[in-house]
Amino acid sequence: MLLLEVISGERLAKPERGKMRVHKISNVNKALDFIASKGVKLVSIGAEEIVDGNVKMTLGMIWTIILRFAIQDISVEETSAKEGLLLWCQRKTAPYKNVNIQNFHISWKDGLGFCALIHRHRPELIDYGKLRKDDPLTNLNTAFDVAEKYLDIPKMLDAEDIVGTARPDEKAIMTYVSSFYHAFSGAQKAETAANRICKVLAVNQENEQLMEDYEKLASDLLEWIRRTIPWLENRAPENTMQAMQQKLEDFRDYRRLHKPPKVQEKCQLEINFNTLQTKLRLSNRPAFMPSEGKMVSDINNAWGGLEQAEKGYEEWLLNEIRRLERLDHLAEKFRQKASIHESWTDGKEAMLQQKDYETATLSEIKALLKKHEAFESDLAAHQDRVEQIAAIAQELNELDYYDSPSVNARCQKICDQWDNLGALTQKRREALERTEKLLETIDQLYLEYAKRAAPFNNWMEGAMEDLQDTFIVHTIEEIQGLTTAHEQFKATLPDADKERQAILGIHNEVSKIVQTYHVNMAGTNPYTTITPHEINGKWEHVRQLVPRRDQALMEEHARQQQNERLRKQFGAQANVIGPWIQTKMEEIGRISIEMHGTLEDQLNHLRQYEKSIVNYKPKIDQLEGDHQLIQEALIFDNKHTNYTMEHIRVGWEQLLTTIARTINEVENQILTRDAKGISQEQMNEFRASFNHFDRDHSGTLGPEEFKACLISLGYDIGNDAQKKTGMMDCEDFRACLISMGYNMGEAEFARIMSIVDPNRLGVVTFQAFIDFMSRETADTDTADQVMASFKILAGDKNYITVDELRRELPPDQAEYCIARMAPYTGRDAVPGALDYMSFSTALYGESDL
Repeated sequence: MLLLEVISGERLAKPERGKMRVHKISNVNKALDFIASKGVKLVSIGAEEIVDGNVKMTLGMIWTIILRFAIQDISVEETSAKEGLLLWCQRKTAPYKNVNIQNFHISWKDGLGFCALIHRHRPELIDYGKLRKDDPLTNLNTAFDVAEKYLDIPKMLDAEDIVGTARPDEKAIMTYVSSFYHAFSGAQKAETAANRICKVLAVNQENEQLMEDYEKLASDLLEWIRRTIPWLENRAPENTMQAMQQKLEDFRDYRRLHKPPKVQEKCQLEINFNTLQTKLRLSNRPAFMPSEGKMVSDINNAWGGLEQAEKGYEEWLLNEIRRLERLDHLAEKFRQKASIHESWTDGKEAMLQQKDYETATLSEIKALLKKHEAFESDLAAHQDRVEQIAAIAQELNELDYYDSPSVNARCQKICDQWDNLGALTQKRREALERTEKLLETIDQLYLEYAKRAAPFNNWMEGAMEDLQDTFIVHTIEEIQGLTTAHEQFKATLPDADKERQAILGIHNEVSKIVQTYHVNMAGTNPYTTITPHEINGKWEHVRQLVPRRDQALMEEHARQQQNERLRKQFGAQANVIGPWIQTKMEEIGRISIEMHGTLEDQLNHLRQYEKSIVNYKPKIDQLEGDHQLIQEALIFDNKHTNYTMEHIRVGWEQLLTTIARTINEVENQILTRDAKGISQEQMNEFRASFNHFDRDHSGTLGPEEFKACLISLGYDIGNDAQKKTGMMDCEDFRACLISMGYNMGEAEFARIMSIVDPNRLGVVTFQAFIDFMSRETADTDTADQVMASFKILAGDKNYITVDELRRELPPDQAEYCIARMAPYTGRDAVPGALDYMSFSTALYGESDL
């Protein structure tokens, strides 16, 4: 009767002694009716059998009651009650060694299964590490005692019966285990809430790590640019070609070794930034705003300044090398001409200051006068050389030659000496003319010799100077011009030889007269110091210099031919690589807007393109090598191509950046598609409409194009005229959005425009377009959901404690929350209480974290 009262919840009448059986049957029938009303089917069980003490029927009914009210409500992943309870036990005991729950009989004989269930939910109640599989009685009694004392689970089983039975009663074990399930069912909710919080915190921690990585990479790149730009802007010239060549070599190392990794870092930085923003947007977090001065635009501006400084630095280096080359040539030419002139003027001042005419005879005076006339002719012939020396010194000063003071001093000395020679020459002539009236004898042959020998000697000196003169040419035409001039000079040699022989004939005639008439000649020719031996020596020197000049011109001609081959070789490669880069840029642009296959197909296609582009790098390196040979040969112009190495480098870097950026855009589209639940057909429809109105193939839509694109996707604005033109003004666009469910005023319209064009650039990207179309249907975590999860962990309190966080969350995420949660200040606060509500809103940018 007591069991029936418990089942029905009613107080049954105690039967009188004479009516005992009738009342018992009535009471049992009431209990059976109640059980039947709960949906329990009682087959072949009647009140008479129960009253008469039918053990089998009674036990069957009791098991049916237990199965209905204690076990049937158990459900794990839509399984039956028994299977669900078994699956729950397996999951809870999975981490424990020596525990393998496969059924509700022999799997529980060693008692470790009961101890594992208790330890999993209340680890402080049992020291599981001290239990032994070979001591089942201790294990079972420990579990039964702890369950009765601390979990209010009655001791339904006997340890000795379980151990002493080959197969314990399955129903008894199942009934007892169900008590553990109901006792610990509340912990399942806490575990679910903890999993949700772990998921949210893991996303937040990952995003924070990405932000820190971006900040560090941006700082390192900006610091490298800051250090590099002053080096590129340094225009301090060097005094020697060797020093400037070293600077050029340093610049080449910078372009080959130091800059390419930074180009990759810059590209990776943009990719990381776009990926981070996409993840933040997909997880309903606020957009990442880098520190001041570390935006992608700031890095692009700094990079632009670096490339501008780099371009100016290379131009300056080449101009400085040309200037130093010109200066070295001019300085050598100045020294050569100055040495020849100084050699010629050596002793001239002393000669002009002689007083030999005072004691000379008439013939000697006339000889002195003629000699002076020859000197004046020689002096006039050297006037051009002095002017050339002065002009070269002036040019060296204008080109800022580093040794200009010594050049100026030497030039000034030559000019002062020349002026002095002019004055002394004039003074001596006047003295000789005054004496000329007294002196009449003149040796015509010596005079004729002197007059012809002096210019011829000067011609030979000029020829020797020209033949030894250094030359700088940069083209085949220039060396051919020098060769032509040299051939013209060689054509004059026969006439010069005739002149030499004529001069020597005059000297031979004098010697013949002396020998014939026994003339007593005192000394040598009084009119000139140029001897036949000197003329022959210089003539022989000229003849030796001619083949040397021929050899030098031939070698230079061969060098210019080699330079021309280098120009053609570079031009042939550049004329192939330049159009190839442009073609690849156009192909990438077409791939990014075409809709052949899925986004994954486009991504694979782009990666194949990226691989083919990377495989093209050896040809770029080969062109770099040819360019280095051209620079080392000091070749500055190339008529065989319009492409420079700078054009190729910039195009190559843009190609690498474009393919990487395009791949990143497609990856972000895949992330958006998967996160927002957009089908491939929808994505194709969005892309087709976007491409149709992107008439300039820029990858963006202007405001008017964006409006027309919305209409093409089925947004009825309600204006027939506009339907024909496919264009909307701002008011029509608001009407379109209202038809989609947006009831907006001016402020709401401004908010939507700020979503698709947050930087107010006047264009809408495809990614922004996709985000806008899928934003309203997004299924993401919210701050309210996270707060509800924390409230479950906190036991429905408005605050949570440190112990609760550490018990319910993994250690790293528990400490993450503890470090960032503000103290709870409500009226129901306890010491150490934490405010999980403000923390939850801060995760989604609704307040400060």
